[in-house]
Amino acid sequence: MLGYYFLSDSKFSFWWLLGVGVFFRVSTFFFAPQWSEDGVRFLWDGELLLQGQNPYLLTPAQVQVQQGEMEAGYRTQLFQELNSPNYYSVYPPLNQALFWGAAQFAKGHLEKGYWVLRSLLLLGELGVFLLLWWLLARFDLPQKQIIFYWFNPLVILELMGNLHFEGLVLFFLLASLAALSRQKLGYAGMYWGLAIGMKLLPLLFAPAFLFWKQTQKSVGFWGMAIGISLLCFSPLLFDGAWQNFFQSLQLYQGKFEFNASLYYLFRALGYELAGFNTIWYLTKVGMVITVLGAVWLSWKRSTIHIFEIPSVWVQLYLIYFLLQPVVHPWYLLPGLGLSVLTRQWTFLLWSFGAIFSYQAYSQNPVQEQALFLILEYGLVLLGLYLDYFRKQRTTTLDL
Repeated sequence: MLGYYFLSDSKFSFWWLLGVGVFFRVSTFFFAPQWSEDGVRFLWDGELLLQGQNPYLLTPAQVQVQQGEMEAGYRTQLFQELNSPNYYSVYPPLNQALFWGAAQFAKGHLEKGYWVLRSLLLLGELGVFLLLWWLLARFDLPQKQIIFYWFNPLVILELMGNLHFEGLVLFFLLASLAALSRQKLGYAGMYWGLAIGMKLLPLLFAPAFLFWKQTQKSVGFWGMAIGISLLCFSPLLFDGAWQNFFQSLQLYQGKFEFNASLYYLFRALGYELAGFNTIWYLTKVGMVITVLGAVWLSWKRSTIHIFEIPSVWVQLYLIYFLLQPVVHPWYLLPGLGLSVLTRQWTFLLWSFGAIFSYQAYSQNPVQEQALFLILEYGLVLLGLYLDYFRKQRTTTLDL
């Protein structure tokens, strides 16, 4: 990736670049996911939907107890590979629709299920490539910057290799940005609503839209955004499924810790002052700080030009992830894709360092080491310096 970026000139073949990136992604079709079991949970939820069951009502362990060994072959194979058999599904209904589609074609074969999921993700990646290419030209930025996403090893391994859907979130965010740049506010709201439907995190951009003059009072934008979001989450209203869905979200926010930065520093301080793990308090305080920071940043930059919107979104992502107790590498990918449209280094350098987090899985039970956290977040600190503290900054990612 770096070699091609720095050694190539400003002109290169659109089709060659597209083809090589697709080749890298298709190469993952021949291997099972190596670094994550999330794909198994996707196929499990899809299989339940295919059988007419609601994946939010029972945990996988409860399903196995209630249904015994009925259709045990495929379902039990999935169950044995799950990493969270005692938790309700945490994936929004729009994701579940894709899982159901994958189960339709899998027909009880795990490998076929992986192929279908990867095919859906590949379509999303093609959309991301086309939108980034168009937006770079629209924003009068060097189109070679697309290389930092399209050839990025972390993107290829986490999206296509490990079957994560952050690429589709990025696709909808870029589509919303493209619609905004063409003054199609209704479509912009629709795509933002779909991004929220894939993952709740894009709700973080609400203050930016509320303060930005072009969308602040747009009935079309807010009508579509709210309407699509409600439509995407409406299946949670059946049988009280929303209670289990949000229960799982709260567990992820108040129980798990992995690859964090500022949170770990505050946790250490909590041990010194209180003598126990203060995660319950820290997550609540972190969320309040995130919301207040998002509101303040959005208010401060309420008069920006359309070309500066990606930098606001990237900063909002940064605020969120720096305070989170769990930062899996694939969480960073929407921020990385948006950074292609800015002069910001942080997410690109983070994509180099995030791989160190997998060191923790070399031991059982999982155990993180300070050295690898220092290596990773040392790169993040370098990015923060280049983006926000260096006196002279350029409009490209050239040092």
